[in-house]
Amino acid sequence: MGIIRKTKTVDFLLNEFSTSFGAISAKQLIERLDSKFNKTTIYRVLDKLEDDGVLHSFLGKNGLKWYAKCNNCTHGNHNDTHPHFQCLNCGKVDCLSVQVKIPNIPNRTVNTAQVLLQGTCETCLS
Repeated sequence: MGIIRKTKTVDFLLNEFSTSFGAISAKQLIERLDSKFNKTTIYRVLDKLEDDGVLHSFLGKNGLKWYAKCNNCTHGNHNDTHPHFQCLNCGKVDCLSVQVKIPNIPNRTVNTAQVLLQGTCETCLS
């Protein structure tokens, strides 16, 4: 794919991520933008933005798919091998800037790994 066409849907979705400090679930995006775009269009644009290295996705609690902004990723080269944290009280999900060592497994190649840590966020702890 490679080149992001600046459509109305792309602009709306990118705006959602520029005003958010954490990750956003596909379900939340569909609920927020339901009056403007159908869910097929939203999923298609999310997939395109992920392919282009603008967003990365991961699975959260209950199997919901979440999206967050990438850092220094490009089309075909995602560098987002970091854990994510989901608050069990308020539901907030965000990327963590800590390193998790992915083990080398004999006779296997690991292409992707997802680490989801769940607990209580800083806001809910106060």
